[in-house]
Amino acid sequence: MTEQATIDDRRFMHAALDEARKAWDAGEVPVGAVVVVDGRVVGRGFNQPVSAGDPTAHAEIVALRDAARAVGNYRLTGCRLYVTVEPCLMCAGALVHARVGTLVYGAPEPKAGAIVSAFRAYDHPALNHRVEVVAGVLEDEGRELVQRFFRERRGAQREADRE
Repeated sequence: MTEQATIDDRRFMHAALDEARKAWDAGEVPVGAVVVVDGRVVGRGFNQPVSAGDPTAHAEIVALRDAARAVGNYRLTGCRLYVTVEPCLMCAGALVHARVGTLVYGAPEPKAGAIVSAFRAYDHPALNHRVEVVAGVLEDEGRELVQRFFRERRGAQREADRE
């Protein structure tokens, strides 16, 4: 189930981190994703459930939708999806339905991560598609971005509470 990271994995994870920064700028939890086919980014996404008013607008889902439009098929067989934080259960399921070949993620998500942290979704024997996984690519960068976002948000909330 787990592959080794490649040099390209770091390069494409940097692109996912760029997407995460867009989420931050939009006031969303900074998670970003890119979909890569044949060494080329074909889909991009960042978290936007609040701004889009859409509970499914996670970075992975937005990137999958973008890639499906770009390639003209909802089946993204053989592609690699890069995401800065371990996917939730909804996103893990979407990767199976899209037939993503490999998931590459950065930081684990202890509360809702569905790959190894809170659930082990891809271990279920009934799945009709297997997604290869590469974990921990630029993990520190992805974790720091999310932690800093919440530290700043809590600090702003404490300031507001004092006023």
